[in-house]
Amino acid sequence: MGINREADYSEYMSRQEALWEGRCRRCGACCGGFDDPCEHLRPGNTSGQYYCDIYEMRFGLRRTVSGKEFNCVPLRSILHKHWVSDYLCAYKEGLTRTWPENI
Repeated sequence: MGINREADYSEYMSRQEALWEGRCRRCGACCGGFDDPCEHLRPGNTSGQYYCDIYEMRFGLRRTVSGKEFNCVPLRSILHKHWVSDYLCAYKEGLTRTWPENI
């Protein structure tokens, strides 16, 4: 039985993406939830949590509720910056401490 490296890699990447996405608390801070939110930010079913109604196609030119244009980018591109209530962000928190591998 041979090793299917492409399938193994694909499976590995899927697991890594699930771990990365699983760290999010859905606070909405990175999407302007505490300032001028993206027009695609929606309240979730759980109190205080949010979701993006175009998440799979979110990157690129977007607008806030007030009409301001911005480029939605991968969070890793802005982790070094500051935004309103960024202290709530689990990803930013991970920059100051080590994440457990079994999240």
